[in-house]
Amino acid sequence: MPAIEIQELHKSYGAHVALRGISATINDGEIVGLLGPNGAGKSTTMKILTGFLAPSSGSTRVAGHDVLENPIAAQEKLGYLPEHAPIYLDMRVRDYLDYIGRIRNMGGAGRARAIERVAGWCGITDRLGQICRELSNGYRQRVGLAQALLHSPDILVLDEPTTGLDPNQKEEILDLIRGIGESRTVILSTHILPDVQATCDRVLIIDRGLLVEDGSTEEVTTRTMGGQILHVVLAEGAVAPVEADVVAALQGIDGVVRVTPRTETGTFAFELQTDRDVRKEIFQLAVARGLILLELAPDRTDLVEVFRQLTVAG
Repeated sequence: MPAIEIQELHKSYGAHVALRGISATINDGEIVGLLGPNGAGKSTTMKILTGFLAPSSGSTRVAGHDVLENPIAAQEKLGYLPEHAPIYLDMRVRDYLDYIGRIRNMGGAGRARAIERVAGWCGITDRLGQICRELSNGYRQRVGLAQALLHSPDILVLDEPTTGLDPNQKEEILDLIRGIGESRTVILSTHILPDVQATCDRVLIIDRGLLVEDGSTEEVTTRTMGGQILHVVLAEGAVAPVEADVVAALQGIDGVVRVTPRTETGTFAFELQTDRDVRKEIFQLAVARGLILLELAPDRTDLVEVFRQLTVAG
């Protein structure tokens, strides 16, 4: 059974159409990035999925439960962190988490154990006695994650979890998300592409209420850019190569569309555009020519260009 099923989701706010028939299936254990420019429909999708909004038409199912027909059963499977962490600033962290546990109808002993457990996961054990208002933005996000995890949900939905954080705080939160994703399904809604590249197995890209791409970063890049970009760095081994000969050999590999030399002192560096996986052939070429293969890596920055091509701001 899929973790989440979204079918023909439409949502209008008066004359404004936010979603125009989005459909997607998310499987157990996936970390999925929901991408799109501001106003694309990401937050609306998250709010419908978590039962905070009703769609104009279409349906969402969480762990097999229809969110409209059986919202409590669906929400029991979900942990949700909205864009702005829903924290009562005048409460102490432990009291706030205890309050959330009571809302979730968790018993007293189980609630206390759960608070200690999620405090350890989120690195806030030493902050449980602190008033929330005194916490930094990074620790407030940690408390927000703790409340989302308190009832041990199978699925975690995070809406812009790194907004407003400095680079160190952001990396700490992303580390937490990666760890959480080892045992749960995670949906990460954001327009910050490096966050997605650092954490997600798969991306869904929304533009103007439409789902315009769905797949891994590599799959989406290949479809949108007409191929994958590979960085290849070779060094002199048993023989001293001539760059022009190496370029010609790389261009002769079936599937290589373009070879662009790059300047790197002491090595032979190239950027290759390919329409299939040619890593095996590149390795064999290096061995056959007595070269040392120092680097063979996909270009992870291509998601930026994919985003630009697929979306229209505003």
